[in-house]
Amino acid sequence: MDMSIHNSLHEAALKILRPLVRVLLKHGVSHGIVAELCRQAFVEEGFEHMARAGRRPTVSGVSALTGLSRKEVKRLSETDGSSLQIAEKRRNRAIRVISGWVNDKQFQSDGEPAALPLEGSGASFAELVRIHSGDVTPAAMLSLLEDSGNVRVDDGKAVLKKKAFIPLDTSLDLLNILGTDTAELIDTISHNMMAAPEERLFQRKVSTSLIDREALPEFRELSSRRSQALLEEYDAWLAEHEITDQENQESAYVAIGIYYVEHFEQEI
Repeated sequence: MDMSIHNSLHEAALKILRPLVRVLLKHGVSHGIVAELCRQAFVEEGFEHMARAGRRPTVSGVSALTGLSRKEVKRLSETDGSSLQIAEKRRNRAIRVISGWVNDKQFQSDGEPAALPLEGSGASFAELVRIHSGDVTPAAMLSLLEDSGNVRVDDGKAVLKKKAFIPLDTSLDLLNILGTDTAELIDTISHNMMAAPEERLFQRKVSTSLIDREALPEFRELSSRRSQALLEEYDAWLAEHEITDQENQESAYVAIGIYYVEHFEQEI
C-alpha cells in the first residue's frame, strides 16, 4: 500500500476513534474491552470480505487476512451478537408508529395526527400500534413514547407532541443510535470511495469556522426546523412506497440522516 494512503488511513482512523473513545471512557469501558471488539469486527468483516470477493470464507483465510490466529478467529466467529439488535428494533418500531400516526389518514384529523383513544378497534392508539409496529404491545409502546417525550395522555387519549423520535431517558437506545448512525455514515463514505462517480451516494455538508457566536442560536433553530421538515417530507414519500405484500414483493433498507455539529476553536 502507498505510504501516503497508509498514513491517511491512520489519521482517519484516529479521527473516528477519538470521539468514540471519549464516550467509552465516560461510561467506564476499558481498552481491553475495545480491543476485543476490534478483533471481533476484523473477524466478522474478514468473512464478509472473502465472500464479497467470491472466495469461500474459511477460518484460515480470515486468519491470514486479519493477522489474528486461527484459534482467535474461530472463537470470535462463534460469538453471538444478537442481543445488540434489540435496541435497534425498539427504535425502528417507535419510528414506524410515529410515521404511521403522521402519514396514515385513518389516524389523522384535518391533516394532522389525531388525539387517539388508547383502546378500540377503530382509530385508536392500540390499532395504530397493531398496524405499524408488529408484535409490540400498545402498553409497551405507549410507555416508550412517553419516556421519550413524544406522547402524552390527556383524558384517556394519546396525543403526539413531537414527530421526531429521540430517546431521552432510554440511554440504551441512545447508545444504539451512536453505533447505527455512525456506521451508516461511514458505510456511505466507504462506498463513495470505491464507487464509480455515477454510482456514488449523496453525502454533503456545509461548514464554516468564522460564524459569529452570537448567531449560533439562530442558525441552530433554523437548521433544526428546516431539517425536520425535510425529513418529514422524505418520511411521507417512503411511507407511500413501502411494500404491501412481503411474500411477493422485494424490499430494501434506505435511510437519510442529518446531523449538526457545533464547537469552538479551543475544543477542536
